[in-house]
Amino acid sequence: MLRSLTAPAAAFLAMTLPAMADILPLQDISDYLNDMKTAQAPFTQVNDDGSISTGQVFIKRPGRVRFEYDPPVEAMVLASANTVAIFDGRSNQPPETYPLKRTPLSVILARKVNLAKANMVVGHAYDGEATIVTAQDPDNPEYGNIQLMFSAEPVALKQWIINDGAGGKTTVILGEMETGMPLKNTLFNIEMQMGRTQ
Repeated sequence: MLRSLTAPAAAFLAMTLPAMADILPLQDISDYLNDMKTAQAPFTQVNDDGSISTGQVFIKRPGRVRFEYDPPVEAMVLASANTVAIFDGRSNQPPETYPLKRTPLSVILARKVNLAKANMVVGHAYDGEATIVTAQDPDNPEYGNIQLMFSAEPVALKQWIINDGAGGKTTVILGEMETGMPLKNTLFNIEMQMGRTQ
């Protein structure tokens, strides 16, 4: 009798264990991000209003990112020197700027990513295909959070969703990512870009 009861239980456990085994540990994800010095990838962005734009993203850790949008969008977003600048090619006004630390993207652009830090990760799950980590600035949760999606074998960042402090939501889906290439600091220089657009 006992054997007949434990067999279904064992079968159930066998079905649930693979999903648990596929979730990436936070330390593995932290190591992956810390090892990523430079990266570039095509991206598709789904904006809060449902509109879609595409482009190329360039990352140089720590602290630097560049989003180049494809036409007809006339925009560029740069982050460097702890500042984010949004350039609107249709406007003759200076770019909108704000501190990098006020965007959840600062979590993965930090000099040392440590997702095990207290209150940083508020979600860690596996959806059957990817590990999803929801992280925030533990000192400023009002700035919103970033939901990162990673594939395994090898570990790779595939997507992020930024939920900002104002209630907006922006999804960035990455294409094939290349890493380890040389990227000049001038690519992320906000002042130089301002000079080009004036």
